[in-house]
Amino acid sequence: QVQLVESGGGLVQAGGSLRLSCAASGRTFSTSNMGWFRQAPGKEREFVAYIRWSDSSTYYEDSVKGRFTISRDNARNTLYLQMNNLKPEDTAVYYCAVHYSGLYYNPSSFNSWGQGTQVTVSS
Repeated sequence: QVQLVESGGGLVQAGGSLRLSCAASGRTFSTSNMGWFRQAPGKEREFVAYIRWSDSSTYYEDSVKGRFTISRDNARNTLYLQMNNLKPEDTAVYYCAVHYSGLYYNPSSFNSWGQGTQVTVSS
């Protein structure tokens, strides 16, 4: 099973940028479809972005399209989320996860999760 550790979160002003990283252990990362989710206080965990291992095709939640970019470096066993033009509503704990089966935007379809990294965007 892949183990995941997120990093790169922090406090940033609206309009700023952050790059999140997700370091994966285990030999199966390069053949794993991966996702980023986020959870704000009092809200359910929600889908942010997804990347396939086979062709690196990507999918995004509508509110982050054009601002966030998911990517992966299989040689480094690392998943990334580049976040530009951040908004206060992007404030949340961000999690990376391994897709197991089912709909790519459903948290229940993922079976390995990191501990999360806090992103706070001030107005």
